[in-house]
Amino acid sequence: MNHKDLFSAHAQSYAQYRPSYPPALFQYLAETCKKHECAWDCATGNGQAALALTASFKKVIATDLSPEQLDQAVKHPQITYRQATAEQSTLDDHSVSLVTVAQALHWFKLEAFFREVTRVLEPQGVLAVWSYALNSVAPEIDRIMLAYYNGTIGPYWEPERALVEEGYASVQLPPRFEELKVPTFHMEQTWNLQQYLGYLRTWSATRKAMKVLGHDPLDAHLEEWAKAWGPADAKRVVRFPLAVRVAVYAG
Repeated sequence: MNHKDLFSAHAQSYAQYRPSYPPALFQYLAETCKKHECAWDCATGNGQAALALTASFKKVIATDLSPEQLDQAVKHPQITYRQATAEQSTLDDHSVSLVTVAQALHWFKLEAFFREVTRVLEPQGVLAVWSYALNSVAPEIDRIMLAYYNGTIGPYWEPERALVEEGYASVQLPPRFEELKVPTFHMEQTWNLQQYLGYLRTWSATRKAMKVLGHDPLDAHLEEWAKAWGPADAKRVVRFPLAVRVAVYAG
């Protein structure tokens, strides 16, 4: 089975510049689960969601396709990291109470992944998937970001990006899963200009454009961003709306 791996080559930047998920989201997931022995964080990347899950689960199994990403993952005594695909997790049957997928579902072979989720979840276990699309800072900065997103690197986005833009709304969850009405969540980061641009450089389309063009596609907009941002060390709030889908497995 072929899998796209667009993040191994810049795992360190991914760990440094990706935004953090809100604690309220993990509190909600913990309250939704009846048991808290073990959770599976699938496509864990640098272990960001896995680390947050340790507050509520005795054990967290965190898997990722990329060994480079796992090398950057935050170590914790409650987390066991494994190199594995989403579709073949190596977990035991009905061994976890929660499966989480943060900003990665669009890369999976969905039918095979949902079969794996059904296999590893306990009855009344919970599946939670979420994504975030475009951020917002201020109108003058957002305008440049949209021109960059749609224009400069628009041709370099993979087709799967469409699922992120729609918040996974068209993804059909597997049979015997009851979807819940989820509260609204968002992320906020306080970044300077270097941190903001560092995040944009983690985008898969930015990395692909770098490889194809042989230069950093952000360069075409740096003067605009610098003018709109103000002092480079000025801190601005960057807001990311989260699209969250949660469902309980009937067993």
